[in-house]
Amino acid sequence: MDIVFIGAGNLATRLSLEMQRAGLKVRQVYSRTEEGAKGLAEKLDCDWTCSLDDVREDAGLYIFAVKDAVLEGVISQMKPNGGLWVHTAGSIPMSVFEGYAVRHGVFYPLQTFSKEKAVAFCGVPVFLEASSEEDERILECVAGAVSGTVRFLSSEKRRFVHLAGVFAGNFSNYMYAVAAKLLEGQGIGYEALLPLIIETAGKVAEMSPSAAQTGPAVRFDENVMALQESLLEDGDLRELYRLISRGIYKDKIEGL
Repeated sequence: MDIVFIGAGNLATRLSLEMQRAGLKVRQVYSRTEEGAKGLAEKLDCDWTCSLDDVREDAGLYIFAVKDAVLEGVISQMKPNGGLWVHTAGSIPMSVFEGYAVRHGVFYPLQTFSKEKAVAFCGVPVFLEASSEEDERILECVAGAVSGTVRFLSSEKRRFVHLAGVFAGNFSNYMYAVAAKLLEGQGIGYEALLPLIIETAGKVAEMSPSAAQTGPAVRFDENVMALQESLLEDGDLRELYRLISRGIYKDKIEGL
């Protein structure tokens, strides 16, 4: 099956390269910029275009890996064809394709991606949805070529998977950034935190996150918490510290 990628960003880059490695045929890349389209196409040794009018119409699968805010606009500008159109967004329903493509679906890998960093795709969960049983089988075959964890999920449930991913991935990474800034202010390198981060991530692979929770908030050590709040000059960070500490303690007393 010939595949066309609509988009050349982080996810499109890592997914297309992994599909190529698995023996799937990526034939063309579209991006609104020549730098993006040509750069990824050179890695894949395939055609590229910066015009939706020039997207080939004979491919079997079109993967829309673009920003959520522009997805429907890009879809609406595509010429109709007989291929299967799928998007990679966690929070946008499959119905975004209705009126534009008879065959449509979702191919959502639950992972954070960067162009420069390879990901062990075999362990990445891929959540699928399709408008027909035949296309479900096609997507299952494609997903199975790159991942060992493939399952079907409705648009409604997928929104909650995405939301959970924001808490687990994006918000935790923001906390790393805050922690790094606190250390930098004292002339201490961020690498001092890496063993703690790695150990915490490892623990939640073996026990529930609630069981793995430690620190002053879970003990409700008011003296330590008051001292740490006083060290935070930024009012928003102080409020964030209080909010999260209250949440940790509430989870403990409620047995979550």
